[in-house]
Amino acid sequence: MYVTPEKIRKLADEKGYIIVAHNYQIPELQQIADYLGDSLQLARIVTKIDAKKILFLGVDFMAEVMKVLNPEKKIIVPVGYSTCPMANSLTVEDVLKYKEIYKGIPVVVYVNSRTEVKAVADVVCTSANAIDVVNALDSDTILFGPDKNLASYVAEKTGKNIIPIPGETGYCYVHNYVKDSEIKKLMSKYPNAEVMVHPEVPKNIRNLAHFIGSTSQMEKYPASSKANEFIVVTEVGMLAKLEKLYPDKVFIPVPSMVCYNMKKNNLRNTYLALLEEKIEVTLDSELIAKARKAIERMLEITEGAERSERKVVKSA
Repeated sequence: MYVTPEKIRKLADEKGYIIVAHNYQIPELQQIADYLGDSLQLARIVTKIDAKKILFLGVDFMAEVMKVLNPEKKIIVPVGYSTCPMANSLTVEDVLKYKEIYKGIPVVVYVNSRTEVKAVADVVCTSANAIDVVNALDSDTILFGPDKNLASYVAEKTGKNIIPIPGETGYCYVHNYVKDSEIKKLMSKYPNAEVMVHPEVPKNIRNLAHFIGSTSQMEKYPASSKANEFIVVTEVGMLAKLEKLYPDKVFIPVPSMVCYNMKKNNLRNTYLALLEEKIEVTLDSELIAKARKAIERMLEITEGAERSERKVVKSA
């Protein structure tokens, strides 16, 4: 069966589906999305969408966040096995064990975590707002999981004692295994390029960066930089969005940085998902209520921080 992006778009419109996609999807799927963004952007968007049916293109924990925030809506995905090994690295038992050891210490979990883990956490964060979330908590010590590299970055920026859970086994394979020799080779080939890195990379890679930020923050950085070339140290799917936003600038990918789970969605299985509507995201209502509490706490903190920033700008 030959499937084009236009054929998927037409079927989505006929069936009343809104297409929501993560930045790391293949370019052909990015181009048919109604909404394209990172975890925080998408989490906010879905709370404001009137449509009752959503086709989500990403990995499983992200689709579950959509369901937690929109339990009344029908959310379908192309495949049920597009998952995130980092999210799966932290279990409920891990969190409960650390809470027992560090009684009274707040637990912050990255949005890249299982829904069951969010349900036993105090607050969720994304790579875009992790620093704001941790700073907002009235504690100098924080239990933070599952990404050890993001935990390290947050510790640097907040000065707080960040205890990574589960520890050394929590990381994104795409970002954790990038080699500084690979980045330095690109820096040598493109000496005028600035290096943008995602905070999920290890510290030795962050030390090479001109800019550190989430994918939503990477979207904005080229507009404020005088550079015309950028080495993009995150999943290669991000290049399509940056090239569309800044057609006059050059973005250089790191070839080894490919998330094979994100790439499990393709044109054919996306079309079949709409045609058959078989793979629907479902969650227990009690689990939804518990996980939602931690996600909404994140939104309260970040939206409060944004209001404060806007207030400062207005009064200056």
